[in-house]
Amino acid sequence: MGIVLTGMGSQLPGNRLSNIDLSKMVDTSDEWIRSRTGIEYRYVCEENESLSMLATEAAKKALEMSATDAKDIDLIICATSTPDKNFPSCACEVQAALGSTKALCFDISAACSGFIYALHLADSMMLSKSYKKTLVIGADVLSRHIDWKDRTTCVLFGDGAAAAVLEFDESADGILGENMGSDGIGGESLTCNTLGEDPFMHMNGQEVFKFAVRTVPESIKEALDKAKVKKEDVKFYVLHQANVRILDSVAKKLEEGLDKFPKNLDKVGNTSGASVPLLLDEIIRNKSLQRGDIIVLSGFGAGLTWGSVVMRY
Repeated sequence: MGIVLTGMGSQLPGNRLSNIDLSKMVDTSDEWIRSRTGIEYRYVCEENESLSMLATEAAKKALEMSATDAKDIDLIICATSTPDKNFPSCACEVQAALGSTKALCFDISAACSGFIYALHLADSMMLSKSYKKTLVIGADVLSRHIDWKDRTTCVLFGDGAAAAVLEFDESADGILGENMGSDGIGGESLTCNTLGEDPFMHMNGQEVFKFAVRTVPESIKEALDKAKVKKEDVKFYVLHQANVRILDSVAKKLEEGLDKFPKNLDKVGNTSGASVPLLLDEIIRNKSLQRGDIIVLSGFGAGLTWGSVVMRY
């Protein structure tokens, strides 16, 4: 018994910023950004857009694909590090907007690993048979926590949200294996304060890069071992879209072809908790992924945190 992914949906803000736009704001260039990150565009919220708005629209699209009535959802988990408010949670705001009146709702914070954590948590809760239909949302609005004068961070991040509908099924195997971890000692490599005179994100790029290329391949291998799945049987590795160099390094360490690593960071940048589900939604909607395919989802980020899930679509 397990879970089945029956619907996906995503939502980006209306304002698209190109590398050329950023070159007019800070000392950078299109060539400098693309050669170091692979990013060409990112989407940034306007003043009248909010995290909960993006999350709600993504959830509506996921429910539509799933042919699920919002009133039948009994669990909503939102993975975000950038809520509109300290409380109520984004999950509760989505619940109110959708009318999912019987759902248990809460947020979790694990930055760019958040959707993977939330997916694993939802799977565990649903296996208890207490919850039948779940919305798992990954959403972040990092543009409001970035120093737009700091070219080392402002060129990397974008805003967005994506949602998944999961359904319990006695005959499904769903999630086949997972690996999760945290390293609070390394947390100072990527921080964002909520109080004080410096409310902006700060990142030690070299340390985060080394952490990612070391930890992600190990996490994926452990998840595959637990799932008893050979890497030859994996259709796609859907990784957090942080930097093209990280994706290439992970592929090389796994000795897998780059064709197994779909990318969209050129179009949306690093969207933190929304990154993995945004890409998953894209490859489902463009028919790259078929029922029965095995995929690996993997995220890594602030905390430091990481997580990998092997699942059958």
